[in-house]
Amino acid sequence: MTESPVKRLFSFPNPVNETSARLVATGVVLQSILFLVIREWWVLVPLAYGFVARVLTGPTLSPLGTLVTTVITPRLSIEHSFVPGPPKRFAQGIGVAFSVTALIASLAGANTLAVVVIAGLLGAASLEAFAGYCLGCKIFNLLIRAGLIPESICEECADITSRLSRTAV
Repeated sequence: MTESPVKRLFSFPNPVNETSARLVATGVVLQSILFLVIREWWVLVPLAYGFVARVLTGPTLSPLGTLVTTVITPRLSIEHSFVPGPPKRFAQGIGVAFSVTALIASLAGANTLAVVVIAGLLGAASLEAFAGYCLGCKIFNLLIRAGLIPESICEECADITSRLSRTAV
């Protein structure tokens, strides 16, 4: 049975190319720095939109995600690794919470709150972009272990032994 175009549009890649994820995080770092430097609310609009688009459709409706996955990543002559999609989607959801909160705070005149929230986002995105450490993915895995997210959402996440055996080869 074929998947409907709407369902295909509103899907998230699984697995996710780690190189692409880190490059998107680099774009988030740059957008966050831009906001922290010029402190204009409109800088948060594409940042928040990008996160919402990536949560809903993966890179499909995200200009940054599309640029990275269709133009930049394919041109890199490196070996790409792949990671489970559900934790990355969860991390993008945290990005939605941060970027939308900052946008609303900025529009409401709570500029200090917007700056603090974007500084937190900058820290998390920097960990992903420059160290390959996804804070949202770590939280996702802790929530699975705590039983707050069902293991069936990401069986590969729940059973790390399969990933360890692949990296040992």
